[in-house]
Amino acid sequence: MALPREFLDRARVFNPDRVLHDIVEISQFHRIQGSKELVEAVRYIKEELATWGVSAVLHEEIYDGKRWYLTLRTPIAWDLLGAEIEIDGKKLDSAKTPLVAMAHSPPGEGEGEILPILREEDWERAEGKVVLVGRNWRDSYKKANEAGARAFIAYRRGTGSAIPYIGLFLSKEDLQWARIPALAIPESWALEVIDKTNSGKSVGVRFSVRSQIKEREILPILYAEIGKEPFILFTAHICHPRPGANDNASGSAMLIELARALSRLYNESFRFGFAFLWIPEYYGTQAFIERYASPEKYYAVINLDMVGGSEDRSGSTLMVVRTPLSRFSVVSGVLEYFVDAANASGIKSFSGSALPALKSRTYPYEMGSDHDVFNFFGVPSVMPITWPDRFYHSSEDTPDKISRETLSIIGMAVLASALFLSTASGETLQRFARGYAMRYLGELGMERETEVAERLVMGGLARDTSFLGINIGHRFEENGWLRWNVRGRITEEYIRGKDPSLADRFKELTEDRRILVYLHELLMLGEILPEEESYRALEEEFGSIDREKLGKLLDILFQTGIAEKV
Repeated sequence: MALPREFLDRARVFNPDRVLHDIVEISQFHRIQGSKELVEAVRYIKEELATWGVSAVLHEEIYDGKRWYLTLRTPIAWDLLGAEIEIDGKKLDSAKTPLVAMAHSPPGEGEGEILPILREEDWERAEGKVVLVGRNWRDSYKKANEAGARAFIAYRRGTGSAIPYIGLFLSKEDLQWARIPALAIPESWALEVIDKTNSGKSVGVRFSVRSQIKEREILPILYAEIGKEPFILFTAHICHPRPGANDNASGSAMLIELARALSRLYNESFRFGFAFLWIPEYYGTQAFIERYASPEKYYAVINLDMVGGSEDRSGSTLMVVRTPLSRFSVVSGVLEYFVDAANASGIKSFSGSALPALKSRTYPYEMGSDHDVFNFFGVPSVMPITWPDRFYHSSEDTPDKISRETLSIIGMAVLASALFLSTASGETLQRFARGYAMRYLGELGMERETEVAERLVMGGLARDTSFLGINIGHRFEENGWLRWNVRGRITEEYIRGKDPSLADRFKELTEDRRILVYLHELLMLGEILPEEESYRALEEEFGSIDREKLGKLLDILFQTGIAEKV
């Protein structure tokens, strides 16, 4: 009988050097949502897969600034042709980094005096000026247009000399007011400008953005299958600007290597086949779910987002993000186990135990990537990710910052997880599932009650049983108090289309973004549990929550028809 750790030895066929090669290649494309280079990057991946004998289908959906996929409206089709900015004799241009132009910026050129927006009253002097803004860029860009500003310059705190990636994600409707060019500069430049203007000096700027706003562009969805269903699905988002090495050329490249390895390891005795999905973040996932996917044929999803960060250079922790409690599955425990096993270093403790190579930790469910959408649709989904990353969303997210060691640890752990779930004996899986359930509930129980959580864990194990062929857990009678009518990431934009005043209220209530995690999980819990029990389950999963604020947010969803009481 193969022990779990032995599956890690079988996963050593994973080759991080091939992943590094593909990261370099993918990083050369400026993969902005709605751009032609995003499509070119996906076609590169399709060709790479073909060289390894993996056949993939490219589904072509549409960016046009009008089309909705579930709760998300696509941004405009947009390509950058060139951009420059000059301040006090210092110049930046898009030949060095395309991030000089904010994604989806309208074209325009000129010169003017820079006005830093440091207080709300500064907007009163914005007419004819080039405004400089360090936060709330999307809202501030609209204010700049309405105030008659000549151009818009953005920076982001904490980026130093790097140029930040900031996207406008304009819709076709937004083009009625979005007229002025939008550019980005390093924080170091912005602070110099602010210091000079605070001392009474005028700072001038020359700027140019040459961009093309098109009627439409392909929204690419690349999908491949190996073997037969049910599938374990691996996903990675391919979008983001050049270079975008860790975010997320790393996940996209790792997915290529996993497809290569599993295409050679798979045989008909496996209880699972394997599916692979490359998409633009969120928009592509929601389009895939709406147009092509049958969620019931997937056992679980492993989402690869930013899998190449390092502790020493990027300041990263290797995180494993679990499924939400409402979607409890042993897949979380399997990934946690193999990440720990792959992360064991050659360094020993004082008594000879292996110490971890990288700082790592497991976390309860967090939102922020494509695993979210599959969880919403009932497929347990987990995510390994390296976070934080001091080069995140900046011109410094380059391939030389990628850690080969991190790629190897995560890649082998994910591959070993797939092999273990697909080929381990029923007895081994049952013992593992029982042990993980006890550990999970034990962790919660050290701080909180677990009465409702225990029932949800048993229900999740019952679902695992139906796929894994084991005998553990039991289903409970679902008695939900609400119905989630419009699934997908809940957005202010979608609510604004229903009722602008409710959208303003939603925005105010979700200033602390953490509450969005609780809201989406409450919807998932509310479909299977009575009202009080769904709130209790949320508290057992996360600890203290603001019931009153969540109730107000649910009222907004009820009023807009996104959800309803039953």
